[in-house]
Formats: sequence, C-alpha cells, structure tokens
Amino acid sequence: MLGILDLLGTIGGNVLSLPGILGLALGMMTRNWILAVVMGGFVGIAETLVFAGFKLAEVQMIDLFIAVLVGVLASSVGCAIRHKGATV
Repeated sequence: MLGILDLLGTIGGNVLSLPGILGLALGMMTRNWILAVVMGGFVGIAETLVFAGFKLAEVQMIDLFIAVLVGVLASSVGCAIRHKGATV
C-alpha cells in the first residue's frame, strides 16, 4: 500500500518531470483537444517506461496511472492556454 507521502511525492514528481512539463508544451502546440490528450497520455506512458528501464515487470500501476493522468491534465491545460491566447 502506498503511503500518503509517497503518493504526494509521486504526484509532485510527475508534475515537475516529463509528464507535466512536456505535456504542457505538447498541449500548447495544438488546438485539437483530442490530439493534446493523446500526446499527454503517451508522454506519461513513455516517462514511466523510461524510468523503469523499459522493463514492464518494474512498472507500478499506480505510478503509470498518475503519470498518464498528469500528462493528460497538463496537455489539456496547454491546449487551453493555446485557445485562450488565440482569442486575445
């Protein structure tokens, strides 16, 4: 079972790592919401696999879920920034 501090550390680490930063950047590159969400999810999966050494046995499902969720949310925020910036 994952403790609350481990969970918060995992979420914070993903926000400040590839899914958060690269997801935001990829989301800002497109105005298509679906494409932004797919790219953010892919970044979350890729980051988890890279840090697990490309071994599926080393991947924890909670880490994968949080990375994909953070990637999707960050890319959605990036797409929203793109939409709002385009209307100014």
